[in-house]
Amino acid sequence: MTNLSQPTAQLPISSGFGPRTTAQEALGAQDLTGKIAIITGGYSGLGLETAKVLASAGATVIVPARTLEKAQAALSAIRGIELESMDLMDPASITAFANRFLDSKRPLHMLIHAAGTMANPLGRDSRGYESQLSTNHLGHFQLAALLWPALKGASGARIVAVSSRGHQISGIDFEDLNFESRPYDKWVAYGQSKTANALFAVAMDKRGRAHGVRSFSVHPGSIVTDLSRNLSDDEMRAMGALNEQGERAFAEFNDEFKTVEEGAATIVWCAANRQLDGMGGVYCENADIAVPTENFYSPGVFSWATDAEQAERLWHISEQLTGLKFNV
Repeated sequence: MTNLSQPTAQLPISSGFGPRTTAQEALGAQDLTGKIAIITGGYSGLGLETAKVLASAGATVIVPARTLEKAQAALSAIRGIELESMDLMDPASITAFANRFLDSKRPLHMLIHAAGTMANPLGRDSRGYESQLSTNHLGHFQLAALLWPALKGASGARIVAVSSRGHQISGIDFEDLNFESRPYDKWVAYGQSKTANALFAVAMDKRGRAHGVRSFSVHPGSIVTDLSRNLSDDEMRAMGALNEQGERAFAEFNDEFKTVEEGAATIVWCAANRQLDGMGGVYCENADIAVPTENFYSPGVFSWATDAEQAERLWHISEQLTGLKFNV
């Protein structure tokens, strides 16, 4: 039996899956009837594929969306979906959504932080916080804090934070999180926010494991989705994501370049596969726990994204920035 007082080792478990595994395969023949999932960003890209797979297995999937019309168009054909309104850049909107869910008195078995933004020009939320940190990390931190009673009440829940290999670009600049003094760099800001996603999983799992709430961070692979909307065609071409027809698509797929179905596999694996029972607090890729590395742009996770002390420091700063404390 796994010792819940000890963190899970950041080492592969030989899951039997790999880079070509699809989300459906990563779930296996599980029946999720009676399970409830909330998926931010669940109406496009990886979030949408995750919603489809979990709903097809019987789960009730709740998708909070900033643009309801777009979400309705994407989700209308999927059974078991509930559509809600929420904007991760708007703290009041997050609170209102969380309160509506808590008022339903339902447990929450899976909370998946799939929404995000990447490499956008400098923007700030109403509090003055840099927009990638606000959307990718702080909004999700607030959401998890508010939904904690429902997660704890599930008698076994998982939180999945979608990070990225982009975490290797930057650790956390604790002295200037919001680019108030240093020059803004859209990729450094993205990398910092993705490191924050991974550190959130480390600190959240430490607090949640005694209550049966386990947390994971995920690198899904490189997938052409709407996340690239802020990138120019030249930037996409440099990344190998613009084909000969000028379309935003990979010319071929490999261990890193994936289809949407393959990209969602690790998210679904962390959210629902029984292979991870009793585990948590780790960064995963290719439907397995990732190896530690310090080699840029190689498979694996940097130590600055799994360091327990940095995770605690970011946790306390996040509480201060959001004005919320987890009542664990």
